[in-house]
Amino acid sequence: MDKEIRKSVIAGTWYPGDPETLRGEIRRYFDTVPVTPLGGPVVGLVSPHAGYLYSGRIAAHGYRLVEGERYDAVVVIGPSHRVLFRGASLWLSGGYETPLGVVPVDSGLAGAILGGDPVMNADRRPHASEHSVEIQLPFLQVALGAFSFVPIVMGTQDLRTCEAVADTVWRAARGRNVLVVGSSDLSNFHSYEKAKRLDGVVVDRVRKRDYRGLARELEGGSCEACGGGPVVTAMIFAEKAGARGVQVLHYANSGDVTGERRQVVGYLSAAFYRESAGGRGAE
Repeated sequence: MDKEIRKSVIAGTWYPGDPETLRGEIRRYFDTVPVTPLGGPVVGLVSPHAGYLYSGRIAAHGYRLVEGERYDAVVVIGPSHRVLFRGASLWLSGGYETPLGVVPVDSGLAGAILGGDPVMNADRRPHASEHSVEIQLPFLQVALGAFSFVPIVMGTQDLRTCEAVADTVWRAARGRNVLVVGSSDLSNFHSYEKAKRLDGVVVDRVRKRDYRGLARELEGGSCEACGGGPVVTAMIFAEKAGARGVQVLHYANSGDVTGERRQVVGYLSAAFYRESAGGRGAE
């Protein structure tokens, strides 16, 4: 069974390695961000994947919204930063370990996704040293408590791949209450003002739920997102799942955190939700 458990590769560096320190840091983030009232249940999130020092508070805006919710499973989709490959890779069984414990993989859902489209594969190599999926898990552990999940790492991020991944996840998850997280930072290492211009394109497309436009802008170079594919995939899944509401929760960049504005990285938190009568937060 130990071979099935992916050990943390960023605990103690990108986020605290001590469980109580980690839990306390996330709770402090939750305590300092507003709870944005939405019109229904959240089915998709866009969340950054930098170290918590830089993007933890931005990520907290989204995860605070789902605190205490119950999902049948969570699908976390991140980009591959270190392994070049085509398609999208699943970790099919076992789990991912963080200082807060092992998050088990929903092997049934993962298997159904794997069999849903040839773009999916079960190569574990892209997961081994990839941070973009793991970085989301402690926030989910604090927000949701016990849950199972499916980790997906995307090697190809073109629109066709995004559509294929979103469709196979949606078909495999149909009839279940599933949350999809698209893990992405935005522009990397531009000046503060240039980053805001580039990132504003992404924010605008997300706000309009225009995933085709976002994919086109990313391909054309008028904006940047290292996890643009996971963001587009989360947007497509949310639309298929009936989410017609979107809320851009918070945008910032590393310059807002450190004060260093010569080269910054952009971060976005956004939520996609199903609109319902009365709406969440209306009470």
